[in-house]
Amino acid sequence: MRRVHLPLLALLIALPLAASAGWLDWLGNKGNELLKSDSTNASLSDSEVVQGLKQALDKGVRYAVDRLGRPGGFLDDARVRIPMPEKLAWADSALHRIGQGKLADDFVASMNHAAEKAVPATLQVFKQALSRMTLQDARQILNGPDDAATQYFRRVSGSELAAKIRPLVSEATGKVGVTRRYKKLVAKADIVPGLVERDDLDLDGYVTDKALDGVFLMVADEEKRIRKDPVARTTELLKKVFAGH
Repeated sequence: MRRVHLPLLALLIALPLAASAGWLDWLGNKGNELLKSDSTNASLSDSEVVQGLKQALDKGVRYAVDRLGRPGGFLDDARVRIPMPEKLAWADSALHRIGQGKLADDFVASMNHAAEKAVPATLQVFKQALSRMTLQDARQILNGPDDAATQYFRRVSGSELAAKIRPLVSEATGKVGVTRRYKKLVAKADIVPGLVERDDLDLDGYVTDKALDGVFLMVADEEKRIRKDPVARTTELLKKVFAGH
């Protein structure tokens, strides 16, 4: 038989009835809130759940694309800024040592500008993913963690998004001179000939992956905001769908 700590037992017995009544009132109120929340979710039709989630995700995607697709969208935000590839860390250090750091900085800037030019094309793929959303998907997202919708997008359209924007990244890297700057950077830093293979780095693949990481991060930010902040629920349907969250 489990022992009961006697001082604790005496304290519980000595609690004033008024205090006990207060706890009962609190429990009753909290229970009513939970029941209300459950009944709110239960009263949602299948159509409302799906349409509400689509509204929320569309809002999140547009927020991400608008924010990252503008000039400086990547470069000016430390959380999504595309850094020098790890394989070129040696070049970055070498150039700064010889007073040519601007060359490395310009290369980083050109990658970030290429990403911002490619990001708007993701809207089409995101819309296709939304059109394929099922009721089961919507319920799982609604009752899932703060980034459940973002996980859904990664799962159902991650590879499609990469395939969609990589050609645009390639086009943008050409226009903003990423490849040219890369070759110049490596040539300038490669003091010892043959130190690095010129074709060892897939620049377009690197920029594509980092660009999508930034998009998903921004989508997750807006998703969390809609779940947590009633002010972010800008339509009646969003208010109703997320009322219990």
